[in-house]
Amino acid sequence: MIRSRLRMLAALCGLAIFALLPAAAGAQTFNDAQREEIGRIVKDYLLKNPEILQEVMTELEKKQSVAEAERHRTSVKQHAKAIFESPRSVVLGNPQGDVTMVEFFDYNCGYCKRAFTDMVELMKSDPKLRIVLKEFPVLGPGSIEAAQVSAAARLQDKGGKKFFEFHQKLLMGRGQADKARALAVAKDTGFDVARIEKDMAGDEVRQSIEESFKLAEALGLNGTPSYVIGQDVVIGAVGHATLREKINGARCGKPMC
Repeated sequence: MIRSRLRMLAALCGLAIFALLPAAAGAQTFNDAQREEIGRIVKDYLLKNPEILQEVMTELEKKQSVAEAERHRTSVKQHAKAIFESPRSVVLGNPQGDVTMVEFFDYNCGYCKRAFTDMVELMKSDPKLRIVLKEFPVLGPGSIEAAQVSAAARLQDKGGKKFFEFHQKLLMGRGQADKARALAVAKDTGFDVARIEKDMAGDEVRQSIEESFKLAEALGLNGTPSYVIGQDVVIGAVGHATLREKINGARCGKPMC
């Protein structure tokens, strides 16, 4: 039914558009009366069947979604090493896990706070899950400062255990995350704050954040949190159930393994 209506609408619209185009040399043309009649037919049909427009939009959104997913998969494939294996990222969960979930986050992102509980639940329930965190400070100067402290703290904790505590306290704490608050959390967590301040001015921290921004641009990310799971890009705090489905899809090709 939808396909037949789409074909009918396309035919009517195509006819109307064709009627309104300038005539090609030697081609038969519609006169003004015929053009007016075609326009009236199309208008009357759409007014009597307005639901067709919604059907058209739904079909268009489906096609756009499929095309976007394909673009994402292509980008993930092209940048796989930097996405999944960059030494400038923190690895949590099982370092040898069979599925990797990459999260781009901002310490001032309210949705990231909500998504943090999803990540913790997934880590606890899935011993084969590998998680990669990437700072993506898009919410202003305070976010950039917090990301710089975070990237510098990572240099002191390759295993990620102490960093996870820092990450949780900074992300889930109240108030604006900035340099002062991030350094206070780092000190409370047991990091060498003097070293963090020194490393913040270094190339490694700068390159770490630049890498995240370049990857985000390549993947078409426009906000936080955003994820890469297997070949799929997921934008937004979509919830535990959706993340679990994506992880299962990467693991066994089905929503439930």
